Amino acid sequence: MEIIKQGMKLDFMGKRKLATLISAVLIVISLFSLMTLKLNPGIDFTGGTLIEVGYSAPAELSRVRSALEQAGFGEAIVQHFGTAQDVLIRLAPREGLKAAELSSEVLKTLQTTGEVSMRRVEFVGPQVGDELAEDGGLAVLFSLFAILIYVALRFEYRFSVGAVAALVHDVILTLGIFSLLQIEFDLTVLAAILAVIGYSLNDTIVVFDRIRENFRKLRKGTPVEVINFSLNQTLSRTLMTSVTTLIVLLALFFLGGEIIHGFALALIIGVVVGTYSSIYVASSTTLALGISKEDLMPPQKEGAEQPDSVV
Repeated sequence: MEIIKQGMKLDFMGKRKLATLISAVLIVISLFSLMTLKLNPGIDFTGGTLIEVGYSAPAELSRVRSALEQAGFGEAIVQHFGTAQDVLIRLAPREGLKAAELSSEVLKTLQTTGEVSMRRVEFVGPQVGDELAEDGGLAVLFSLFAILIYVALRFEYRFSVGAVAALVHDVILTLGIFSLLQIEFDLTVLAAILAVIGYSLNDTIVVFDRIRENFRKLRKGTPVEVINFSLNQTLSRTLMTSVTTLIVLLALFFLGGEIIHGFALALIIGVVVGTYSSIYVASSTTLALGISKEDLMPPQKEGAEQPDSVV
């Protein structure tokens, strides 16, 4: 018992009701936004034409947007791609115009903004976009189901439910922020969502591993005390991993160019939310399901002596 008291610097589980309330409110806001505002799908899901052009000098995006708007392409999304001389243009599908005709018309319009050359043209049909959206959703669901089975086999079913609850929490909040801010949601963002699931799961597994170890080692102490003790033991590792990851992601967000802003932002949100959920959502859910020392003790062979426990 003395060991537990010495290790309990922060009372995480003492604030679990407040954390649950905060998470519930954020999830409700996110779901409401997803049902009303919905996501802002990119060309990967809606279909359309992607045109990459190169200028001989740094391009002013405001001039490019103005020229396209005057030519009837007011819905065009214009952004730098790599350098200030490379510009990426995304256009919604247009009836009666093939991709080649559309790109020629856009290039003709852009020639009024400077010396420009065509780099590449890609066309995504609406049917392909629908298939990508469906496959992306299935990828997320299958990954969550596989994680449910994996954690249940490695630990115990209560841990499995806690891990999946934390991952669902992370995905909903990340999607909710993208919906609220109406940031474009494309395949790179979907890839970031799947990466967030992997990152959050890794953090949760580390915490669960220490909780299981302490449940087996410590003879005294309530489940709340053992989980608190374990969270404090893994806190420095959790924060160090999150901070170093965020440094890289912030560099990508500010220096990596506009083309990967969505990808970097989704990972930044996911790392912050995932760190929080591995401490509160996963552990609190497992505790609420009634985890105890007896559930985690390995089966004893007949005639084997019980190992001495740490007091």
